[in-house]
Amino acid sequence: MASEESIEVKFRLADGSDIGPNRYSPSTTVGSLKEMILSQLPKDEENGPKSINDMKLINAGKILENHKTLAESRSPVSEVPGGIITMLVVVRPPMPDRNNDTLHDGSSKQSSCPCAIL
Repeated sequence: MASEESIEVKFRLADGSDIGPNRYSPSTTVGSLKEMILSQLPKDEENGPKSINDMKLINAGKILENHKTLAESRSPVSEVPGGIITMLVVVRPPMPDRNNDTLHDGSSKQSSCPCAIL
């Protein structure tokens, strides 16, 4: 069956480097792809993702949902048969905690403007 063939995917990072290409089963979830990407990213980056919720995968202009499979996330209009699918990896920066002006990673938030109005 053609629907059971593996899908070849590579992931393009913000710095222009790629992870892959690798072959995946069509039943592989987007969440498990994100876990694989997270395991291959450098751990020492200050603004790097801490969990799969800190990153998004984009294919053909659509943000992919964690619970969907590769087969459900494919865009037949933008794919070349037998070609490699390139997905973009977007990392969400740490968000400040509104209650105490600290970031989720524990560092304190910088003041946005040191200006004084006279």
